[in-house]
Amino acid sequence: MSLPLVALFLAAFAFGTAEFVIAGILPDVAAGLDVSIPVAGYLISGYAIGIAIGGPLLAVATKKMTRKALILLLGSIFILGQVFCALAPNFELLMLARVLVSVVHGTYFGIAAIVAVSSVSPDKRGFAVALILSGLTVSNILGVPGGTAIGNAFGWRATFWAVGIIGLLATLAVAFFLPRNAASETTSGSFMREFKVLGRQQIVASLFIVILVMIGQYSLFTYITPLLTNVTGIETGVIPWVLLLYGVGSTIGVFIGGRLADWKLMPSLVVILALQAVMFVTIYFVSPYPIVMAIVTILWGGVNFAFGSPVQSRVLTWAADAPNLASALIPTGFNIGIAIGAVLGANVIDSGLGYAFLPLIGGMSSALAAAVAIGSGLWDRSTGALPPTPIAAAAE
Repeated sequence: MSLPLVALFLAAFAFGTAEFVIAGILPDVAAGLDVSIPVAGYLISGYAIGIAIGGPLLAVATKKMTRKALILLLGSIFILGQVFCALAPNFELLMLARVLVSVVHGTYFGIAAIVAVSSVSPDKRGFAVALILSGLTVSNILGVPGGTAIGNAFGWRATFWAVGIIGLLATLAVAFFLPRNAASETTSGSFMREFKVLGRQQIVASLFIVILVMIGQYSLFTYITPLLTNVTGIETGVIPWVLLLYGVGSTIGVFIGGRLADWKLMPSLVVILALQAVMFVTIYFVSPYPIVMAIVTILWGGVNFAFGSPVQSRVLTWAADAPNLASALIPTGFNIGIAIGAVLGANVIDSGLGYAFLPLIGGMSSALAAAVAIGSGLWDRSTGALPPTPIAAAAE
């Protein structure tokens, strides 16, 4: 594991912590800014919208910058954004600061993936993407509980200061360890060139898979706590430990997915998606049994996050000649799926079907994603399509 990849991982950890830690301190933020908890919840929605919309736009606007310079710029804005969050005197300015951070968040993960795959040999690209993704999963295991503990001990503003310090350390690591010429090529050509790349069926299918998978995951995960208490019968104090198991499984799954992507990308992706469907159906049947449910939660986290490296590697491979917009749309796909999944799950619960039905949404969504992956792979085989030449070697 090279130091440049470690630096990119640290930055991913900082961004992941910034996105998710707000859930742990939301009641304190609401009380501190004199708003209701539901209103404070818009800080999460606003962040997701910023990633989905602002990330791709910023990626295109900054496509003439070298990769290292862009990552350093994004890191600097991230640090400034955390300072604004810590000092925000009211809800509106805190929302503005969160949206500012979310825009650079969306751009960072696309650019970081490009830099990561360019810094390793082709047979290790899946692992490189997995390392970046693991920054998100580890942020859930360490960053969110740690940030919540800091907020409980010193106030919610201290949490933002702590996240800002993590961002500062990550940015310094990038400055020192990422080579100046790391993926230093800029993307020439107009926005139209970047946009045309999105018409390739491999990229369209991959982004569609991302959305479908996240719909399935977050239609259940958004409401995992009430499901565990009301259906499984787990005590509230035990739930954080169950979620920790999920986080551990997720981190392991990320790296397994990375290795599988380096081995056989499309077959691995199809198998992972099929296993996701199986796991959701399994949860549907075992959710009333606490011990079995806890064990299945580890496996569920693993297969849920194993798909990320293969699907992102595929997008980067098929957008190698104009990667900025396509790579920035990956976080957009994730967040669109998260938003739809949360709303869909809420509607299912309100319809009277209850929490126990939610895993079946994931089963259907994952099965559909597997079908899309199979169809896309068969298309490639029947047409003999080959990925474009990477930009470093492309003729202008």
